[in-house]
Amino acid sequence: MGNIRLYIRPNEKLYINGAVIRFDRKVSIELLNDVTFLMENHVMQAEEASTPLRQLYFVVQMLLMDPANTEAPLKLFDGMVESLLDVLDNETLRNGVAAAQSEVRSGKVFGALKVLRELFRIEEGVLSGPPGELAPLPAAGAALDQAMAKQMGA
Repeated sequence: MGNIRLYIRPNEKLYINGAVIRFDRKVSIELLNDVTFLMENHVMQAEEASTPLRQLYFVVQMLLMDPANTEAPLKLFDGMVESLLDVLDNETLRNGVAAAQSEVRSGKVFGALKVLRELFRIEEGVLSGPPGELAPLPAAGAALDQAMAKQMGA
């Protein structure tokens, strides 16, 4: 990874290697080495994880927000991807989920978030279309509820 310059607005949060940093004024920072980071505007709140792909995004973001504890989110991610690939008929969504899985497996977690964000609009169209295209994720269940509660600080 090369140097990355980030521009942060006042009161914006930045998650770096699991730490949450809030800036009190407009700043630019340059990351000079390989770090795991997530900007606040890319963070999905638990209540926003209301569709299968948004739930998958939420789990992937946990990998960036808490890089020291990735075992459970990775297991959950793998189960969710398997379930999605079993039920998705839409080829664009299937390819996107597979691409996100490839990104996560190769350590490019932020790339997986980007892929998933690009699929949200397609998913919305599918969910508002004829029934049967996208089924609930049985693999997520209680594990996703626990993960969401943990991120919310419960």
